[in-house]
Amino acid sequence: MSHDKRTVRAWVLYDFANSIYPAVVTTAVFPIFYKGRIVGGEGGLGELWWGWAVAASALIVAFTSPLLGAIADRSGARKRFLAFYVVTCLIGVALMTTLEPGMIVAGFFFFIIANVGFESANVFYNAYLPDIVPPERIGRTSGYGYGLGYLGSALGLLLVLPFARAGQMEIVWLIVIAFFAIFSIPAFRSLPKGHAGGLGIGQAAAKGIADFRRIAGEVWRYKNLRRFLFSFFFYIDGVLTIIVMAAIIAEETFGFNQQQVIILFLIVQFSALAGAYALAKPADTIGPKKVLTGVLFLWVAAGISAYFVESSNVFYGLAVAAGFGLGSVQSASRALMASLIPDGREAELFGFYALCGRSSSVLGPLLFGGTTYLAGGNQRPGFLVLTALFLIGLILLQRVKDPKAPAAEGGTT
Repeated sequence: MSHDKRTVRAWVLYDFANSIYPAVVTTAVFPIFYKGRIVGGEGGLGELWWGWAVAASALIVAFTSPLLGAIADRSGARKRFLAFYVVTCLIGVALMTTLEPGMIVAGFFFFIIANVGFESANVFYNAYLPDIVPPERIGRTSGYGYGLGYLGSALGLLLVLPFARAGQMEIVWLIVIAFFAIFSIPAFRSLPKGHAGGLGIGQAAAKGIADFRRIAGEVWRYKNLRRFLFSFFFYIDGVLTIIVMAAIIAEETFGFNQQQVIILFLIVQFSALAGAYALAKPADTIGPKKVLTGVLFLWVAAGISAYFVESSNVFYGLAVAAGFGLGSVQSASRALMASLIPDGREAELFGFYALCGRSSSVLGPLLFGGTTYLAGGNQRPGFLVLTALFLIGLILLQRVKDPKAPAAEGGTT
């Protein structure tokens, strides 16, 4: 286990590097670009294609992550897998520079390539956390990573704003590639290669497939881990659905244009940064479960309020409040997960963590889209559906024993 400060800084900087991708491609720019310029037309066709693209990429990541994590743990190839999926993501974004109006299927597949690369890389990146810092610093290190990540998102949005406003989308995608590639270099230089597993990748793959059922059984036997993953499944579904649908919600329900959407998300990045840093240390001192509980209460209140809000100015305020919890809910979740994993099983069990998150993120967009369709195009009832996901996750979270809480009992069992 390496606790070298340079290694930790490199790990945190990767959060800064990759953050431009979700800010620009997943959230603020590509959804509106794909829906409006590539698909075009009325009647919800753009939302339909976008929802299916998000769901398809989520399913691929959900069902490959546990296997890939097992391979990485057994072969010592964690760093190689991280590099492979980063390159895959950048290739997908590069292909977006070729998109023209009407290239609906091409845009669909280019996004899937990019998103599978991005999300799969995060499995191996997250698995480094318990290796590079001692247990008492996991929460704050995770929080600092997310905090710097939101700073990177804000900087990325500032960089692409003038080009998106001018409709020069090819330059937007090239900025994403350059930013991600350049700032991830320290991670590839400094992060350890991973535990030497003594198996080749092919052997590790065969063993990983054979052991998949056993891994699932082990996850089920870790009662505390199982309870957390059930809770995580529901509340992260709400978080991820808001992230991928937020631009379309701002445009359709509150009348924002592309420039206004980017500015809104720029403000939210700073709010999320503040939340991630403010709640990083409490995740270690009072435990990530209490931090998550407070943030989920905040999101339930924001979701109910959003149903009634008509003013775009009030919506701005709700977005800032929700953003404060956005960084900390992801950071505290990662910290709680890391504290529940037995040593040597990091990539494998973070693969299951991704399985829960990504499989649930198929459900949320479908629920939101279906509710909106049944409501005749009105998105507001969908806000209550997402709020219900937060509430279910909050209730289930109370059954989890936090091993990092001052008075916690038990552990990973």
